[in-house]
Amino acid sequence: MTNDQKLEKVNKLYKLYISGKLGGDFMPEDENPELPKSSKENFNYFTLPMALNYQRNSYKLWESAKKTYLDTETNFVFDTSKVINSDFEKVQQALVKYRLALQKDKQTNIWITLCKTIETLLNGDIRNIFSICNNDVNKIRNFIQKEHKKDFPYLSGNKICNYWMFVIYQYTNIKYINKQDLTVAPDTHVLKSSIKLEVISKEDYEKSNAQIICINNWNKLLKDSPLSPIDIHTPLWLWSRSNFKEEI
Repeated sequence: MTNDQKLEKVNKLYKLYISGKLGGDFMPEDENPELPKSSKENFNYFTLPMALNYQRNSYKLWESAKKTYLDTETNFVFDTSKVINSDFEKVQQALVKYRLALQKDKQTNIWITLCKTIETLLNGDIRNIFSICNNDVNKIRNFIQKEHKKDFPYLSGNKICNYWMFVIYQYTNIKYINKQDLTVAPDTHVLKSSIKLEVISKEDYEKSNAQIICINNWNKLLKDSPLSPIDIHTPLWLWSRSNFKEEI
């Protein structure tokens, strides 16, 4: 398939998404307590659970996050200052009560590490990362994935980092200066759709750097297109999740 043929299919897929034929009326992150968009609490809500979004049902993750937030006995875990001043066991109990953390030791450690990072590196406010990096997608990605990679467990991964930035854009008041530089977030669904569109091969999918290959190939394909890679992320995700119900 030529690049022009691939782009034609991509455009058809995007139109199906815009018309609602791929579903997506309610996305996983829509399960939230509707906090003020610009508030620190809102940014924490859409940041901390994201680091636990690994090989699990995203809808279940955010259902658990909302239940944890709305429970007055457990919502302290979204306050980074309270987390780092609490016993490990107390944080763990709060995270597992509604199955926000499935791996109770590992994921509690991830949560606490992120809270420590926010408190020490960002003066207690995750929003500071955007001012430090001038709302520049590439600078934010470099800050998290290279300069301070160990301080952002899982959030620094190729899939999660890009998707987190996209979710922040969707559900907060942040406006990036270069949204077009957001890449696809190559989870299993995006990778499978990319195979279907021949943007990556089945052999690529089996490689250890499949996510990087997927990101790079989408960047190249859409370089001169009106669509940005992140524009096509949700259509790819929904298409695979529906088991490619719609033909393109």
